[in-house]
Amino acid sequence: MALTPWVARTARAIGMVDRPDGDLKNHGEPVAYLGGLAVFVAFLVGFAPFYQLDRQVLAILLGGTLIVLLGLLDDLGNLRPATKLLGQTLAVLIVIKAGVAIKIVFLPPIVSYPLSFLWLIGMTNAFNIIDIMDGLSSGIGTIAATFLCIVALSSGQVGVAHMTLALMGALLGFLRYNRQPASIYLGDAGSLFIGFVLGALGMVGIYARNNPVAVLAPVLILGVPIFDTLFVMTIRWMRGLNPLRGSPDHFALRLRKWRLSVSQTVNLSCGLAILLGMAALVMVFGSQRAAVIMLLAVSVAMILSALWLKKIDMNL
Repeated sequence: MALTPWVARTARAIGMVDRPDGDLKNHGEPVAYLGGLAVFVAFLVGFAPFYQLDRQVLAILLGGTLIVLLGLLDDLGNLRPATKLLGQTLAVLIVIKAGVAIKIVFLPPIVSYPLSFLWLIGMTNAFNIIDIMDGLSSGIGTIAATFLCIVALSSGQVGVAHMTLALMGALLGFLRYNRQPASIYLGDAGSLFIGFVLGALGMVGIYARNNPVAVLAPVLILGVPIFDTLFVMTIRWMRGLNPLRGSPDHFALRLRKWRLSVSQTVNLSCGLAILLGMAALVMVFGSQRAAVIMLLAVSVAMILSALWLKKIDMNL
């Protein structure tokens, strides 16, 4: 809350603003970038001085710092996609080298490490993809961090819980200025950082204490950005477009086109994130039967939602 106004003033003073283009950017006037810098510094202040920095924690902090720097460079000069992917790959390899990876008993390392790489690259970019509306990415990030914190506390993972609490606090302070009408945006530095940290923390949680199906709980906790990423890429592929290029195919933009306001769309998205988080807790703390039923119910609901969203004509 203290850093964000200062960062916003600095961004406007140096011309680091997001200007409307009449296409995908329809806000009324230029809005300051660099909000991710405030989130990053607040996260470090809320966490690093108060917890023992072991190897894995340092790796997440180092990788996250690299992601923030990469995002800042992109905010300043629009890096080429290949350059961004190369930088993200290096950050992901740093945390995997420190042992931060998906650990499933029946998966050998030859499968676990590539899966971990794809998960973390995907989550890093997923939060960047949904950062298209005031308060959406930061709000979803706050909710996801909350549920990851609950799981971590229940399994005695104090370090993971502490990191999620620090991220929650940083995002809540930032949300005061990022919700509609936003006076500052996360920028790539912020959205990429949120996705990277949440993706890494999602891999180190302990989920399958009661049943093996619960290992999929982080997919539900982070279900909103995962859904939007898969939905957008599928729609663009079906339309013969490059999946990596921007287009108005996001679920949030389709809800806006349907009949909802920005605030209603963001509130609905956050509500869905809470429901998915609660479903994940049922999987973690419930029986295997309950976990399977919940997973099937969520899967069917997401498929039906995607089919309905696809019918919304974005050309009207």
